[in-house]
Amino acid sequence: MEALREKKGFICDMDGVIYHGNRLLPGVKEFVDWLYREDKRFLFLTNSSERSPRELQQKLARMGLEVDESHFYTSALATARFLSTQAPGCTAYVIGAPGLFNALYDAGITMNDVNPDYVVLGETQTYNYDNIVKAVQLVRAGARLIGTNPDMTGPSESGIVPACRAFVAPIELATGKSAYFVGKPNPLMMRTGLRMLGVHSDEAVMIGDRMDTDMIAGIETGLDTVLVLSGVTAREEIESFPYRPRLVLDGVGDIPPTE
Repeated sequence: MEALREKKGFICDMDGVIYHGNRLLPGVKEFVDWLYREDKRFLFLTNSSERSPRELQQKLARMGLEVDESHFYTSALATARFLSTQAPGCTAYVIGAPGLFNALYDAGITMNDVNPDYVVLGETQTYNYDNIVKAVQLVRAGARLIGTNPDMTGPSESGIVPACRAFVAPIELATGKSAYFVGKPNPLMMRTGLRMLGVHSDEAVMIGDRMDTDMIAGIETGLDTVLVLSGVTAREEIESFPYRPRLVLDGVGDIPPTE
């Protein structure tokens, strides 16, 4: 644990690590207080594409946790960055929430439901048959399929719910095309996070609740890895994966030293 506490940079997932729905998880406030007190560089890096950094900052503030907006990076921002680099001025048909639309607009990507360069999917509560059909038609006509992240499910206050990968699957099956996923464990997002923190990979740790995205992202990018059991992964599930996190904790509240 001491080796973990000595790290300069902390990259933390949010859902299942910091909160469930609108409920802050135990020990989170103490963990964030410790990060500030020890002058650690930290980033909340989330595969969710629903909210902007400002919305995430305000969400935490409503739960009693004050964190500056600069400490957030989302798969929506990573997706917008990727598309604007790949094809500046491109157009997209988008199924997602406002956080994704805003990130794409800010990156100069315009909406197009006739002949877009890309079909982009993120989490949304307005996913329906009509937009699936539209997406299938556009991908079959040549649009490239992009998912903001490969999470199949995510945690909520009411239990496990479908996430981006589950929404993309029907379009992949109907078109025979595979989506490219930008979020964790894609190294693009992790490297951007490290640049934002200004630390080298061996000076940083990845803290998350998912073996298939958070832990593999940390391992493949050369970060120290901590799995917390406060989200979607149970301790007995760890054995089914061919790789291991270095530490397994009940939650981030275990990280600050006790008085």
